[in-house]
Amino acid sequence: MKVTIDGITVDVEPGTSILNAARQIGGDIVPPAMCYYSKLQGSGGKCRTCLVKVTKGSEKDPRPMPKLVASCRTGVMDGMEVQNITSPEVIEARKGVVEMLLINHPLDCPVCDQAGECHLQDLGFEHGAAKTRYEFDRRTFEKIDIGDKIQLHMTRCILCYRCVFTADQITNTRLHGILNRGDHSEISTYISKAVDNDFSGNMIDVCPVGALTDKTFRFKNRVWFTKPVEAHRDCDKCCGKVTLWYKGEDVIRVTGRKDVYGEVEEFICNTCRFDKKKTADWVIEGPRKVSHHSVISANHYEFTPLPVVKTNPVLMEANKEQFERETRL
Repeated sequence: MKVTIDGITVDVEPGTSILNAARQIGGDIVPPAMCYYSKLQGSGGKCRTCLVKVTKGSEKDPRPMPKLVASCRTGVMDGMEVQNITSPEVIEARKGVVEMLLINHPLDCPVCDQAGECHLQDLGFEHGAAKTRYEFDRRTFEKIDIGDKIQLHMTRCILCYRCVFTADQITNTRLHGILNRGDHSEISTYISKAVDNDFSGNMIDVCPVGALTDKTFRFKNRVWFTKPVEAHRDCDKCCGKVTLWYKGEDVIRVTGRKDVYGEVEEFICNTCRFDKKKTADWVIEGPRKVSHHSVISANHYEFTPLPVVKTNPVLMEANKEQFERETRL
């Protein structure tokens, strides 16, 4: 079946969501997603950042949908037409959603270990959410340890449920979940029981904000001062394919490999994540490819303009345009 998103038509399989149809196209028309995770069943529909406008339901029923819909939870129909970044209504609604997510989220980016990899930070920047109209006290929680290697900072949590789905679907037992209701909802363990299993560290990787952090990495470095390197090892528990984050010659963090949407390609075990932090433990594959738009690339790439050919004014203008374009990025 065919679906058109922001004027671009793509063929998709029946049952595909609007979000995944947009991901097949790629680029700026892909709606942001804070709660949806393609590797986790049941995820999506929590954060509402992926709202889109359906201007045509299908060929059989061309009526538009009366309200904006969550693209991660809405399946495509043959002939459907969708607006994302081309709709001012969507942009304004998404700005309101980001403002809502930031109501209780503390503005502690300067000290948060997630800075530079935080999707909420990116959305706040993109939609100009530099201040809040919220006048009441923010909800706050004490930091708690939910394992010897994981710290939960519930004050930063946006209740995306990713960590709950991860613990429920890739481990044998789930010892934590959502307690209470409404604005009192929080992620916690039952009767302060520690989360202790071989894959609990994946909750850190799936968290889109800095609510779940690696205690072995806390406050050690900024992500843009580190260098990511892809490596692997023979592991009897997981795939053994990871990203090593170097500071000088030291491995200060190990994470799963993530795709362009920030989703882990394959989950890794705690042994690879926490216990193997020596270069000798790994087979190095090479530097990880990092988008030039990412803050992580700040210290890893340099732009070298093409040599200007003075005798050819066309080439001179081309070099000038390229230099201006690259420096803007």
